[in-house]
Amino acid sequence: MVLFQAGSNLPTISRILDKAVAGCRLTEEEAVILLRDCDDLAALGEAADAVCRRLHPEPFRTYNIDRNINYTNICVAGCKFCAFARRPGHEEGYVLDEDVLFAKIAETVALGGDQILLQGGLNPKLPLSWYEDLLRAIKTRFPQVNIHGFSPPEIYFFARISKLSLEEVLGRLQEAGLGSLPGGGAEILVDRVRRRLAPGKVDADHWLEVCRVWHRLGGRGSATMMFGHIETLEERVEHLRRLRDLQDETGGFTAFIGWTFQPKHTELAHIAKLGAAAYLRMLTVARLFLDNFPNIQASWVTQGAQVGQLSLRFGANDMGSLMIEENVVAAAGTQFRTNERELRGLIEQAGYQPRRRNVHYELLEV
Repeated sequence: MVLFQAGSNLPTISRILDKAVAGCRLTEEEAVILLRDCDDLAALGEAADAVCRRLHPEPFRTYNIDRNINYTNICVAGCKFCAFARRPGHEEGYVLDEDVLFAKIAETVALGGDQILLQGGLNPKLPLSWYEDLLRAIKTRFPQVNIHGFSPPEIYFFARISKLSLEEVLGRLQEAGLGSLPGGGAEILVDRVRRRLAPGKVDADHWLEVCRVWHRLGGRGSATMMFGHIETLEERVEHLRRLRDLQDETGGFTAFIGWTFQPKHTELAHIAKLGAAAYLRMLTVARLFLDNFPNIQASWVTQGAQVGQLSLRFGANDMGSLMIEENVVAAAGTQFRTNERELRGLIEQAGYQPRRRNVHYELLEV
């Protein structure tokens, strides 16, 4: 599907969109032009939808059922954008008891879930053996459940406090039952931004290195971006380019998920929250630029169900998780909720068949 007639007399934006639809790789400069200069959101959406349909001509769009279990909120990263974490010694700090965690997993399974998203803060009191024991205990009791666990900042922190290599830490966690690696904690993969936002968190190179090592071990996982805070448009595109480069190298990313910064109750509460149009613009550019990413997820958790549905016409082929439980975004004042019936209805109303999938995007139903 070609949206624009090619020709040297056409506006630059039209040529860029035509190039992307034709399957040609965009440059960073071209992506910045689309973000900065293209006022026609409908044209961006049409181009991203064309690329999505080329990559996913099937008549369905997907979702999964999982639960975000935050095993601890104790964290020393000091992220200015986080309303969830508590410093060591804080009266509201916690580490989940195993029985509580198992009850959450059992409820997830009863609701049809086959996966948990297991993430927490950078807790200096928990040794690597604690995580290994936790993984083994979960897999013993719930062998059918995939553990999508421990973002790259957590993995890097485990390696640092245990004085072990990333290879050894990831290998031991994989052996204990870690199934896939969530792409959280990426924020913006530019160190100028990371130093200001999260002074105690892993830098961009090491975030990518965690993913590289995991992919080298045969693991797969997602990649994310949180935007709409202190980054420039150029830095957003640099983030995408670094993800695209690593995907060229390893092919280990299953999907990209972008969401807008939620400022309420954070140290950056003075920053205006981005609206749906800004979110959809970034979504389209991600789909056009990340030509080697097979899947793009919608972020209904931060945007709401209706914008999530619209995302399926702006480049996303997946509605993400039903998200039975979510705490981090909710702590920043955004609490959108849905159920499986509503989520399937949103996909149907967008003109597609709803299909459940697992973390590898394998369909789970006929």
